[in-house]
Amino acid sequence: MFNFAGVLTDVGHAIQLALAPVFLLTGIAGILNVMMGRLARIIDRARALTETPDGAQFLTPDELQAELRSLEKRRHLASAAITASTLAALLVCTVIVALFLEVLLQLPLKPLEGVLFTSSTVALVVGLGYFLREVHFATQTVRIEIGAAQRGTPPVEHPDAR
Repeated sequence: MFNFAGVLTDVGHAIQLALAPVFLLTGIAGILNVMMGRLARIIDRARALTETPDGAQFLTPDELQAELRSLEKRRHLASAAITASTLAALLVCTVIVALFLEVLLQLPLKPLEGVLFTSSTVALVVGLGYFLREVHFATQTVRIEIGAAQRGTPPVEHPDAR
């Protein structure tokens, strides 16, 4: 005979277990939002340099090429960070599905859930590593004229470094 009350109790327990991964998803969403913002700034800067006549007026052709190479490297790092973090979010969603399938279908999925959760954590670490590398690379390419600040004129900052 089907024990409806037992299933409801198990589903309630599954919901409780799924709360931690849901909070993790919220954190990953926030991280992805920051990463997407950085990627958008990189793309906007590259477009400003290549598509508008005034975008690169103060740069020599060699400086322009160096800047574009730097932006391309940063774009690649930001894209890799977003990909790895999105994979982490997908794996967390899969953990949540597995938690409910385990309860509803009475399947022994704990080992799978462990592997999926560990994989999501590794993917998140990889994404954060790429993000850290992109931020570090951006700070290495910042150009601020200190001499201009000493003369009382506003410093010229790399527009994408903010």
